Amino acid sequence: MRRTRKIILCVLGLIAIALIAAAIGKPRHATGAQAVASAGTNPLRTFWNDLIHPFAAMLGVGSVPLGGAPVMEPSSTGLYQPADQYEADVIAATQKASPAVVSITISENVPVVENCPYDPWSDLPQQFQQFLGNGGASTMTVPCDTGQTQLQEVGGGSGFIISSDGLILTNKHVVSDTSAQYSVLTNDGNTYAAKVLARDPDQDLAVLKIDATNLPAVTLGNSDSLELGQTAIAIGNALGQFSNTVSVGVVSGLGRTVTATAPDTGADETISGVIQTDAAINPGNSGGPLLDLRGDVIGIDTAVASDAQNIGFAIPINEAKSAIASIEATGQIEAPYLGVEYEDVTPAIATKQKLPISYGAWVSSGDQGSAVKAKSPAANAGIQAGDIIESVNGITLDSTHDLANVINEYSVGSTVTLVVNRGGKEITLQATLAERPAGE
Repeated sequence: MRRTRKIILCVLGLIAIALIAAAIGKPRHATGAQAVASAGTNPLRTFWNDLIHPFAAMLGVGSVPLGGAPVMEPSSTGLYQPADQYEADVIAATQKASPAVVSITISENVPVVENCPYDPWSDLPQQFQQFLGNGGASTMTVPCDTGQTQLQEVGGGSGFIISSDGLILTNKHVVSDTSAQYSVLTNDGNTYAAKVLARDPDQDLAVLKIDATNLPAVTLGNSDSLELGQTAIAIGNALGQFSNTVSVGVVSGLGRTVTATAPDTGADETISGVIQTDAAINPGNSGGPLLDLRGDVIGIDTAVASDAQNIGFAIPINEAKSAIASIEATGQIEAPYLGVEYEDVTPAIATKQKLPISYGAWVSSGDQGSAVKAKSPAANAGIQAGDIIESVNGITLDSTHDLANVINEYSVGSTVTLVVNRGGKEITLQATLAERPAGE
């Protein structure tokens, strides 16, 4: 009982000291340096802070000054410093790549349409024509084709310079019209006639060439190292009229498969293994670069979901590197070829088909003929129907790494190491990739 009384008296004593200190240490009306100085010279205030600090620390409120609310200690993480640095990184990445981003203009010879005289009564008998309109003469006109044509801009897209001597990478669907003429507007305002060197037979990629030297070129990054949530920056000729438009987002998904519709032909094309991003990709952005925070190109903007907002897709840049190397070596795009029909293995397929693993590329033809093409690199390497290709050069084939997309990262003549599961046992095979035969 006596001990309880002593504790109560101690608490009451502390309260009394606090009240006295608060009354004595109540700040006077002072400003500037005077206020700062007076705040640090009150001995009772110092005593109070020393007394209450352990309790304030346990409560997580920093210090509790006399006559005031708890004061939070300044954060050591610098809340706004990372945001400032992030903004600086975005600006630096944009400034690094934008000089190499170009606008591509599509021009075609279109019919010249004029207004030609038209007599709506010409099919009537002569007497009726005279009755209805000045002997059949008429001042009415209708649009008509004169048989003449004129060169006219009909569309546009984006691209980016990949070599200082004028090689430009873009989407195949941007330059799909073989009868059209193409011109390139560079970031410094110069316009060049462009020649389509090659259109990739498998991917939505094409390479143009302009007659120029000492051009700024982009740095190609590594799309195999991408992570969900990392920053993605899209640059392009938005709507065909706003050049070097910049939008920022994140990598929203990897290894996506989408069906894209070409705006000019309406033809559908399935593209797999693409990067999904919420960085705005508008019409006219097609063929422009998708960048990381270093300003390196990680993808080629290629499609956008028409029934959603800010869902765009880009071809990973690693899938274009072999096409670029092929152009530089041979002047054309040679598509690498393994020569198998396959089905991507999923847990559901593995269970249904009683496969030993739930990932990889299952060599199976279904109803489409031979699973392993005769005299193909796969056949020469010893691949058999029913095999499951687990990996290519150490890259595991899974939902984000499709066999065809991985093969496209290599050049014709490259030798790849295949880890194959055959009847539950792993074997290692070597295959030398050939050029894809016509019609395959």
